[in-house]
Amino acid sequence: MKKKLIWTFSGLWLAAPLLLAQTRAPEQAPGPDPQASETVEAPTISSLDSELFYQLLVGEITAQEGDPGAGYALILDAARKTNDAQLYQRATEIALQSRSGDAALQAAQAWKQAQPTSRDPNRYVLQILIALNRIGDTVEPLKTGIELASPADRGLAISAIPRAYARASDKKLASAVVEQALASYLTNPATAAAAWTTVGRMRLAAGDPPGALEAAKKAQAADIRYEGPALLALELMEPKLPETEVLIKNYLTDNPRALPEIRMGYARGLLDAQRYAEASAQLQAVIRDKPGFAPAWLVLGSLQLQDNQLAQAQSSLERYVELAGQQQQRPAGEEANRGLTQAYLQLAQIAEKRKDFAAAEAWLGKISNSESMMLAQTRRASILASQGKLAEGRQLIRSLPERQPGDARLKLMAEVSLLRDLKQYRMAYELLGEATAKFPDDADLTYDQAMMAEKIVQLPAMERLLRRVIQIKPDYYSAYNALGYSFADRNVHLPEARQLILKALEYAPGDPFIRDSLGWVEFRMGNHAEAARIFADAYKTRPDAEIAAHYGEVLWSMGQRDKALLIWREGQLLNPENETLLETFKRLRVKP
Repeated sequence: MKKKLIWTFSGLWLAAPLLLAQTRAPEQAPGPDPQASETVEAPTISSLDSELFYQLLVGEITAQEGDPGAGYALILDAARKTNDAQLYQRATEIALQSRSGDAALQAAQAWKQAQPTSRDPNRYVLQILIALNRIGDTVEPLKTGIELASPADRGLAISAIPRAYARASDKKLASAVVEQALASYLTNPATAAAAWTTVGRMRLAAGDPPGALEAAKKAQAADIRYEGPALLALELMEPKLPETEVLIKNYLTDNPRALPEIRMGYARGLLDAQRYAEASAQLQAVIRDKPGFAPAWLVLGSLQLQDNQLAQAQSSLERYVELAGQQQQRPAGEEANRGLTQAYLQLAQIAEKRKDFAAAEAWLGKISNSESMMLAQTRRASILASQGKLAEGRQLIRSLPERQPGDARLKLMAEVSLLRDLKQYRMAYELLGEATAKFPDDADLTYDQAMMAEKIVQLPAMERLLRRVIQIKPDYYSAYNALGYSFADRNVHLPEARQLILKALEYAPGDPFIRDSLGWVEFRMGNHAEAARIFADAYKTRPDAEIAAHYGEVLWSMGQRDKALLIWREGQLLNPENETLLETFKRLRVKP
């Protein structure tokens, strides 16, 4: 800040001869050079005389040397004398720098009164009032700011309002003030969509999602092709507000101008809800319409890898790397670097699954940023373990430096993941036991140990650990589901199993794997038709080998053997190594 003031001060000295020359009367100004080939315009007459120049100089010096109040007064007085916008702005900034909000407001209001058609002073008044938490006084400057915007820019000005009020402490009052200021724009066809979207965002910030959704509906009714309501709906998207998806779909349907980012956001929302088939369809639509949109290829590749579709995943991820490489001819951002790191890790994982360890190492070698080295080294440890060098792999993970507070836990989970992938369940169980002894209230660690207890058939320990998870974190729905499914799979405590799974569904109503657990307990309780209905819905939402195993068994028991075989064959295509599927074939003596 000191450097800036020195430059302003020096600039006044350097400009003094020119400024003083410009104060001469027209007849005193030198005429054009008779030998010059071009006409030279006469200098603009300035109101800056020597006395005013001195006042500005003293004002800057005073403000710089520790008396901003006096400096502010001199600069503001000069601004009033000259009606100069830069001087009004300078006086306002001196007050702001000295943390004198009232003085800054006084200068900005004087500026606004002197230049009522200028947008800048009005913007300063609005921002200062918000900073002073005088939200109720912002109606007039907010309305004025919108009115001063040109008709072409008015929608943008309205859309920027939520950012201006982001730091307001009373969000409900801010929402009411904005809605009051926008009253006339809510019914104007040219501005209604932007205005209702802004109202929706203010309501959402005030903790009123239903009100925000209602505003989004009105915004879309005003202009179905406007992206604002769809973006707002993405932020609101959750199972309790299913109407948000209607708004998103309305925007995306038959809209050649639809932003791919919105379809991507919708796909991510579907992934969060574990609606994988629908998410995949949206990603495919993005790629069809915008084949050069790199993020869609990355997310699609990740989804395909999760489904063990190795060839498709590799193709998608390599396409992402190609597109990202083209885009990195420009400066790459942090998000782009994270995306490339994710792609390299997943391509290395695919190569490892194919036992192509040289290719896996080549992909890992492309990761250069230090923040991702732990992930790369963890994948290298997995490669070593896959080659029979488990001890070396574990040592590689343990030798990683711990630069951040959470790195020790990340290393632990990486080692557990390594052991689990190699089916070294007892070692993983014991390692997690050491961790839960240190962190007894860590629900995730306790849950992971419970899953390892199941793998080594320590069922009493598993039940104890899962009940401990529920005690630590009552909304940990995976624990309810795991315990309920374990009871159902062993055909014990079925009423409790059903209650546990229904409890899990309260927290995650759209989760297809919890629906699968519910179908399995219904089957165990003899409700075959209801079980088949539940499995059909879960399998449609998430085609998965384990769900296929259960669905096929219910159909088999109901005599629908051809359909059961068809579902099982689909499950084999999805994941031929799925343990539940293979166990089902063995137990029922079936060869699909």
